[in-house]
Amino acid sequence: MRILVSGGAGYVGSVTVERLLAEGHAVCVLDDCSTGHAGSVPAGAAFSRSSYADQAAVERLLRDHGIEAILHCAARSLVGESIRDPAIYYRANIVGGVALLEAARAAGVNRFVFSSTAAVYGVPATIPITESAPLAPINPYGESKRTFEGALRWYGTAYGLRSIALRYFNVAGATELNGESHDPETHLIPNILAAVESGRPVTLFGDDYPTADGTPIRDYIHVEDLATAHLSALEATGPEPPVGDSYTALNLGTGSGFSVRQVLAAAEAIIGRPIASTVGPRRPGDPPVLVAAADRAREVLGWTPHQGSLTEMIGSAWAWRRAHPDGYPDR
Repeated sequence: MRILVSGGAGYVGSVTVERLLAEGHAVCVLDDCSTGHAGSVPAGAAFSRSSYADQAAVERLLRDHGIEAILHCAARSLVGESIRDPAIYYRANIVGGVALLEAARAAGVNRFVFSSTAAVYGVPATIPITESAPLAPINPYGESKRTFEGALRWYGTAYGLRSIALRYFNVAGATELNGESHDPETHLIPNILAAVESGRPVTLFGDDYPTADGTPIRDYIHVEDLATAHLSALEATGPEPPVGDSYTALNLGTGSGFSVRQVLAAAEAIIGRPIASTVGPRRPGDPPVLVAAADRAREVLGWTPHQGSLTEMIGSAWAWRRAHPDGYPDR
């Protein structure tokens, strides 16, 4: 396939581009590098440093490269920021996302995979969460993703778009080439590893949640397992989608979760010494527990995670940081 990856200079996008290239697909990366890194774009991929919200420019890109399918990884994705300034999220994730859909429609691209989120569920009534759980996001980030999923469904009904939304949970780990490097960094594992490097304590946001140790529980998947799911979903958007519908949503996860303190303990075991920590207040918009039921992804895509241990995820992230102490050499 000839695939456009929006956000292909980001953490998840760049690792997926690696996998797509390894499987022989032609890839064009679209990223304005406002949060991504040009230096993370793997060799062999075409690269357009521009915005997915520029409908006319994206349409030209799709036509020039003969794109057959789109993987949409680009988005604003900070929960706290979305609460402080929701306008950014409506403008980027919804208005920009619809501009991308319109460019695809104009260029005749009708295969689309969306990098969605478990945040569409809000605080679920039952764990693990299935795809039939009510969508009730508790922050504008999750709301923006839910709204765009609705657009995919109606574009399928009206215009024949074949799409899959992947609702995934916390992503961790790295390949030899690409790892996690954000500014600001809000994710737990890279913040723990940054604390190791700096000697400053890592902040645990809240220890009074209704969980066994008082800290939130999340379902983690390795970024390479996520890349595999993206590839399988792109293949599944062919002329005869396996679910028989133009649009479907699938959870990605391991079906089990780890608390913040469990993640910290696993990191200490890998590093070989205690890691200083301090407890801060809860972050607004953080649910106590998010764990996925991923049975449907297994049935529809044949996808199962193969690197589900914290040792594999934290170990590969730590190896990448040690090999790339200065992050990415942006070009």
